[in-house]
Amino acid sequence: MSLLFTPIKIRDISFRNRIFVSPMCQYSAVDGVPQQWHLVHLGSRAVGGAGLVMAEATGVSAIGRISPLDTGIWNASQAEAFKPIAAFIKEQGAVAGIQLAHAGRKASTQAPWKHGADGTGGGPLLPTDGAWQTIAPSALSFASGYPTPKAMTTDECQIVVYEFENAARNALLAGFEVVEIHMAHGYLLHQFLSPISNHRTDQFGGNLDGRMQLPLQIARAVRGIWPTTAPVFVRVSATDWVEGGWDLPQTVALAKELKTIGVDLIDTSSGGLVSDAKVPVGPGFQIPFARTIRTEADILTGSVGFISDSQQAEKIIAEGHSDVVFIARQFLKDPYFPLRAAKELGFEIPWPKQYERGK
Repeated sequence: MSLLFTPIKIRDISFRNRIFVSPMCQYSAVDGVPQQWHLVHLGSRAVGGAGLVMAEATGVSAIGRISPLDTGIWNASQAEAFKPIAAFIKEQGAVAGIQLAHAGRKASTQAPWKHGADGTGGGPLLPTDGAWQTIAPSALSFASGYPTPKAMTTDECQIVVYEFENAARNALLAGFEVVEIHMAHGYLLHQFLSPISNHRTDQFGGNLDGRMQLPLQIARAVRGIWPTTAPVFVRVSATDWVEGGWDLPQTVALAKELKTIGVDLIDTSSGGLVSDAKVPVGPGFQIPFARTIRTEADILTGSVGFISDSQQAEKIIAEGHSDVVFIARQFLKDPYFPLRAAKELGFEIPWPKQYERGK
């Protein structure tokens, strides 16, 4: 008996196991439109046996993309291009999900393998490369060498709410069954949550209630678009790893509010807000965050971060740290990780008939 391979049902959507593919930016889109690379990349993980395959951080607007090569879901052409990808994922028995994102002050950067304005891979775009004006809750740059973002007006805050709502509507038309709102890793909604990046004095800043207001408005808007039969997830950074920043108790408070709105699962990561945070990276370093949120907010959670082998993943579920595991790097190395993990755990799961000879 493997708990990792026990199905889980969230609302009316059934997942065949608890191994979920984390969103992983591929920097391979054209004008926000996913390409054949995305079909093969995401489709391979569905063939490999994952319970959920989540498309990468997908921009809700052109200026919300991390880079010019990110996927987008703000128009009909992008939604149309996602349709065969979502359909193929579902044909293979996995659930198709998509992460909606706005990068805020961390937008307008190069792909990781290209040099940006600061001379590093993935750094800010040069004007000659099409750099654009970034926006944020306050006019505070991400790091040295990064441009200063424009502080958003209250009207611009409401525009972003509309953009997430519109993106959710397009994602639904594309055939996705799960939507995840990105509130982590130093991107726009995390920037609103953290007192380090949010110095506003209006209704979207100040105390915890003010800093949570825009992310919660967006969660309500997305939940309002998404069918009541289908799940909404939120990815959070449980801590900034900086004294005086966003932390676990505030994350628990946020999770409680998200649950009242109708969010079903908290995908629990950490960090990303500032470039000089001291993050104790290592196997399982974020798992206690998921367990605390699960216990104190009474909501489903997912563990993420350096989960790389079957026994480790099984233990996370068996010991009640979280309800699912989100895996990224291991899936880059092995698209068929769930098939191998099941064998290692002595559990039988169906292989694609085309691959049975290899079994």
